[in-house]
Amino acid sequence: MILPIIAFGNPILRKRSVNITSDYKDLNLLINNMWETMYAAQGVGLAAPQINKNIRLFIIDTTPFLEDNSEMDPFKQVFINPNIISYNGDKIDFNEGCLSIPHIREDINRNSNIIIEYYDENFNFYKREFKGINSRVIQHEYDHIEGVLFIDKVSPLRKRMLKGKLKDIQLGNINVSYRMKFKR
Repeated sequence: MILPIIAFGNPILRKRSVNITSDYKDLNLLINNMWETMYAAQGVGLAAPQINKNIRLFIIDTTPFLEDNSEMDPFKQVFINPNIISYNGDKIDFNEGCLSIPHIREDINRNSNIIIEYYDENFNFYKREFKGINSRVIQHEYDHIEGVLFIDKVSPLRKRMLKGKLKDIQLGNINVSYRMKFKR
């Protein structure tokens, strides 16, 4: 089932999410709904707070980036109770957007490599290093479960310049091709 994506301005996007256990009610259904929602919105990542769940869960699928970079290693994964344990590599700017903040894209500076611990949908534990675009998408989604949005990483001047657009998103004064839930 395609779920509405929570728009900028909803307080859940600013909360630090909580860990879950393997007996979380209807976890597989939730994950399937998240995949369906993300693909319907043409996203490459989706975090649980974006569908109004305050839990440490996000999904990514970087396959769409293959069009621009045939050398990359596309990655599709569920991350449950993740913890980034180190940020490494060069800091690199990349133009990011967010399904909860449509029509705004900004260059965001992030580390090129991370090491992260997480559980998959079967609660198998992993500790892995990610690089490049996979690292970037993971960091963006990880920020969501920490209550951080990509616009928090832009300069104060740029954020002031975005204020009107952010207010329009918050009030639902935008058109998007996917289901959204606005504060109103």
